[in-house]
Amino acid sequence: AGGVVLGKSADKLFSLSGLFAVYKPKGPTSAGVLNLLKERLLAEAGVQTNGNKRNQVLKIGHGGTLDSAAAGVLVVGIGKGTKMLKTMLAGSKKYTAIGLLGKATDTLDATGKVTEEKPYDQITKGDLENVLQKFTGDIMQVPPLYSALKKDGERLSTLMKRGEAVEAKPARPVRVYNLSLQQFQPPLFTLDVECGGGFYVRSLVSDIGKELSTCATMQELTRTKHGPFTLEEHALYEDKWTIDEIARSLEHCTSLLSGEPSHKKLKTEHPGETAVSCE
Repeated sequence: AGGVVLGKSADKLFSLSGLFAVYKPKGPTSAGVLNLLKERLLAEAGVQTNGNKRNQVLKIGHGGTLDSAAAGVLVVGIGKGTKMLKTMLAGSKKYTAIGLLGKATDTLDATGKVTEEKPYDQITKGDLENVLQKFTGDIMQVPPLYSALKKDGERLSTLMKRGEAVEAKPARPVRVYNLSLQQFQPPLFTLDVECGGGFYVRSLVSDIGKELSTCATMQELTRTKHGPFTLEEHALYEDKWTIDEIARSLEHCTSLLSGEPSHKKLKTEHPGETAVSCE
């Protein structure tokens, strides 16, 4: 099928290649956001998608899942850029998380059922700050049961929802570059976290609660940076999901990726762990 059938904007769409970032709102899954983006672009280009054919039509993928309840930067690869997504999984990410003291949930976040309640009024800001040091650097972390990690090819969260017994995955090495307390208004506390691949902020919040002899669950999560892409500068909101805006963004982001000096220091992670997505 030649360019005759497609027209100019479709030609431009299929020539797009590289990495860019979109803003994922709270609510939809990361895959859902990608499907919406894909539909938008194909509709703008006037490309007919008959049922399942659309997957061969436009190559697009993301560089690491954000939970449905989380918001923020989602890195997207288009065209040949989809091959660059593997390295994105290993890259460092920054999050702002709000934790709630005194309650634990089965999902470790606000979407789950409360499984435990404990007093927390004895905890001071100083207690919390002291505990954070234990979670900085190279640490071991048990991933959450409700997660995108797989057992026998199925997501743990799918198995859990079906009511099947799921064994916890073993603790694995993860890296925390920076961890700081931004706000403390009990029962809420706000953390800034910079971490490597395969890290779960939900597990961190839960583990902090246990370490303080109470419990905690994550109320809100925003990914503010992934590799060189920041929420403020690079994430395209839904009104900018157009072929021209993405083309402009790809141009801008190519220079970002080539001039990213911290890439080398990030390669030191555990390659076996990085293929699993972060929160």
